[in-house]
Amino acid sequence: MPKKSPSPAAPLDLREACVIAAQEVIAEKGVENLSLRDVARKLGVSHQAPYKHYPSRDHLLAEVMRRCFQRFAEHLDARGQFDDPKGDLAALGRQYLSYARDHPLEYRLMFDTQWPEAAEHPDLIRDAVHTYDILRKVLRRLHGDSASLHDRVDLDALYIWSTVHGMAGVMNGNCIDKLNLKPKVIEQAIEHVIKMVELGLSSFSEAG
Repeated sequence: MPKKSPSPAAPLDLREACVIAAQEVIAEKGVENLSLRDVARKLGVSHQAPYKHYPSRDHLLAEVMRRCFQRFAEHLDARGQFDDPKGDLAALGRQYLSYARDHPLEYRLMFDTQWPEAAEHPDLIRDAVHTYDILRKVLRRLHGDSASLHDRVDLDALYIWSTVHGMAGVMNGNCIDKLNLKPKVIEQAIEHVIKMVELGLSSFSEAG
């Protein structure tokens, strides 16, 4: 008699199964409707079972968000190696925008969802900071890593992030297809933004 496949909600797998089920609930109903009860129902376990690993809905949401940041960082790191820091920065921008385009739900969870109480979820903070540090690291290659340039690196990082984040919001939004833009304009938009960021950084350096 063949052995039965283990249930996805078996005790050893319940923690992971809850994360997967939570992602499904969020995709179906929206993050505001995520509850441990719905997760338990989706897994076919008792309503109390998820509490063995997640004391509250916010603890589960924090883990879902943390996994998003991990996958996002892995995607950014997959851009390849570049000897030229300017080329590296441009590749990072493309990777950022491709992730936002291909994973809109995960992107919204990271950047458009109210975070759980930070003090209770240090792992989430750690992985979010790690993701941001990928950009800082590229900028240190571009500017140098002296203490006097730390503020410049952070300022440029915020400028770049706000620019590409804004572009991601526009491209994923409901309005862009109502603007009667030529297809070639939309196709060129990402490269144009990346080029303008490069020009902006160069202009500031020359002015300084």
